[in-house]
Amino acid sequence: MLSYQQLRQNPAIQAYITRADESLVALGYTEHSFPHVCRVAEESARILETLGYDSHTCELCRIAGYLHDIGNLVNRVDHSQSGAVMAFRILDNLGYEAEDIATIVTAIGNHDEGNGVPVNAVAAALILADKSDVRRSRVRNRDPLTFDIHDRVNYSVRSAALRINDDHTSITLTLTIDPAYSTVVDYFEIFLNRMLLCRRAAERLNMQFHLIINEQDLM
Repeated sequence: MLSYQQLRQNPAIQAYITRADESLVALGYTEHSFPHVCRVAEESARILETLGYDSHTCELCRIAGYLHDIGNLVNRVDHSQSGAVMAFRILDNLGYEAEDIATIVTAIGNHDEGNGVPVNAVAAALILADKSDVRRSRVRNRDPLTFDIHDRVNYSVRSAALRINDDHTSITLTLTIDPAYSTVVDYFEIFLNRMLLCRRAAERLNMQFHLIINEQDLM
């Protein structure tokens, strides 16, 4: 099996990620390119490593995280399903084992809050890492006067941290947001379904999910 680091050097996959993000630029979405997918890959694996999962499962999680948004190349609508099909073809052609492909494809196909379900540990970790990547640097629009609500919420985030407690019973997303750009109500308006999916993902990993914004415990 090619490692995550080897997969990152694959020119075809690099092209798919680049072109998928270009499509989202045209649609006015926040950044979904290499900073996002690499962050999701590393963060999802860190979650499983912290919980004591074996190195092979953590590596599958990195690969799923790296590939999870390639479906945006086809269309933003149902991008998790189209991305799963694309990932299947890529990994099958690269000679990955069927069991490993199944784990990765299942996670990718279930990461979106519209219809995703944390059906296994890799899917759960991918969901938590993906939905917690909220940060100012994802905003492409440099004119605050023309921000939409997604721009405002992401741009308002001064800091974000996803932490598992010492006894592995809870995982907490802690945000500090600048009220000059966004309110807590704005955050929930666009991210409520994502946070509910994070709750289910945490439960799949035998943890509780908590959300703290500006020192207020909201979930």
